[in-house]
Amino acid sequence: MPDVKERTMIPEAEVFLLADQAAMHVLTRIPGERLDTLLPPVFDMPGADRPTPLREVVAHLAYDEAWIPDLLAGRSMDEVGKDAYDGDLLGDDPAGNLTRLGEAARAAARTVTDREAPVHCSYGVCATWDYFWQLNVARTLTAHDVAAHLGLGSPLSEELSRRMYDGSVPLAPRWREIGVFREPVPVAGDASWRTRYLALTGRRA
Repeated sequence: MPDVKERTMIPEAEVFLLADQAAMHVLTRIPGERLDTLLPPVFDMPGADRPTPLREVVAHLAYDEAWIPDLLAGRSMDEVGKDAYDGDLLGDDPAGNLTRLGEAARAAARTVTDREAPVHCSYGVCATWDYFWQLNVARTLTAHDVAAHLGLGSPLSEELSRRMYDGSVPLAPRWREIGVFREPVPVAGDASWRTRYLALTGRRA
């Protein structure tokens, strides 16, 4: 038997797998004729506090996904080339290309075993767990809001919602201060985990 215990994927990466799949479930199913419709702001932070065409929302997520394998491997944007993923990543097959990028991002996430490893983001260096949580919040709220915009049911499962709620509670004041979360919504004591998580972010289920 090996002397060193086998290292496992960090919890935040496990949540990412669920959050990313929820986002993919919605964003790869947007009808072509709806891609030009405007999604109300998902966040209230500067730069994101405006209605955005759905194609732009999908393109932004694709850009995010493209960087994940490099950043989780410890590479900086300067090392890779800051313009490495500029341009149209969606092409004539938005769903197919986004699916491909998502598969690569989730494969990279499955290899992460160090919560504190540095990730060189565009704004500076953060711990891997923090980077994942930014990804998780963006994916769950975007997925929910796009689904609501399209008249679909929320793709957030109870397992995903519970883990998002538990992980977000200690970070909520910080997220609220910068405009990622809105003012919390009151919920009943027996509310579902999805309702609780969305209420924490300022949304009603």
